[in-house]
Amino acid sequence: MPDTTNNPNRRTWLEVPENSDFPVQNIPFGVFLTRDDVITIGTRIGDFAIDLGALHQLGYFDGIPLTDDIFLQDSLNDFISDGKKTWRLVRNRIGDIFDADNASLRDNAEHRNTVIFTLDEIEMQLPVQIGDYTDFYSSIEHATNVGVMFRGKENALMPNWLHVPVGYHGRSSSIIPSGIPIHRPQGQTLPAGADTPVFGPSKRVDFELEMAFITTDANHLGEPIPIEEAEDYIFGVVLFNDWSARDIQKWEYVPLGPFLGKSFASSISPWIVTMDALEPFRVETPKPLKPQLEYLQYTGKKSYDVHLEVGITPENGEETIVSRSNFKYMYWNMAQQLTHHTVNGCPVNSGDMMGSGTLSGKTPDSYGSMLELTWAGKNPLKLNDGSERTFINDGDTVTMRGHCKNDHVRIGFGEVSSKLLPVFEPKKK
Repeated sequence: MPDTTNNPNRRTWLEVPENSDFPVQNIPFGVFLTRDDVITIGTRIGDFAIDLGALHQLGYFDGIPLTDDIFLQDSLNDFISDGKKTWRLVRNRIGDIFDADNASLRDNAEHRNTVIFTLDEIEMQLPVQIGDYTDFYSSIEHATNVGVMFRGKENALMPNWLHVPVGYHGRSSSIIPSGIPIHRPQGQTLPAGADTPVFGPSKRVDFELEMAFITTDANHLGEPIPIEEAEDYIFGVVLFNDWSARDIQKWEYVPLGPFLGKSFASSISPWIVTMDALEPFRVETPKPLKPQLEYLQYTGKKSYDVHLEVGITPENGEETIVSRSNFKYMYWNMAQQLTHHTVNGCPVNSGDMMGSGTLSGKTPDSYGSMLELTWAGKNPLKLNDGSERTFINDGDTVTMRGHCKNDHVRIGFGEVSSKLLPVFEPKKK
């Protein structure tokens, strides 16, 4: 089944603003609450949200083998489980329905009113029930920067880093959609010069600029996924802010890795952009600095040219863009990550999420965390209002955006935006 939606010449009868992240060539998938308080699975074109549950009930997906309730759910997990052939059939059909030359829905006012919503009429939800979440550490620039800070230039990369996609299993219960504020976490830290830890609020709350991919049911217990098949099990990609409490993490991470310093919150963009939509933006992965083991070797272009930016907005203030980076900087690509994840026989399920790790470039303005941008707080960032930041302050909103663009089309992810609130205070009884 060929992909027909990526045709750059396709136009839609819906009005789409110039440079929109969501032209008819995108067709992402998400979950939203409608003006009638109904949760449905949908897509987005321009500044309109499309109710796929209603479209299905009205017969617009006739001929595609879908269960009656596939889009009448509060998560995409079952749809994702249907596999790549179904994803492509549905995406192609949506592209056809909204094609400028297709009058079936365009000229049916009653149906249009049922299935099309403006963005102020909906409330985006978490798009999948995330059973398991893994965070990788796959930007060589980021890993090198952090290593230099804590171990010195000669020992910046750990001995395994160039041989294995390093990762850890994270907490999925605290993954939230864009727009949900978070509280400053508390935990143990070790003050400078002290030999006994103290308990209290983190003083070094940070963002991590990442992307994350969502998988389908991929394998059985004990069954590895060969690298040449890995991308067939990736449904799509989201923007990902993996919040970090650097001082808590620094004290706790030896010997088993991140725990409370990472598990308090992670924020994702609500629209999942499919691998099919990203196909025109494939690029080469950075060349390995050391030979990689055979199971991690691949052919073809496995990385994607996604322009990324991070902004910080103080409370009641204006935004300052503090970083511009790119998904293509990732040293270990998604296919390698998924293959390595399953090489020991670990099963991967529908709705599982894999974070890229912080995406930093080679120049200081492309670093993907405050830890790097301020070099562990030694070089404060100046915002547009004249204030300075070493890490994120209470009241600050961190916003990440991403898009791909070539000579024909722009495909974007929208944004993931979250505000940092003070430490949680229980309500007095």
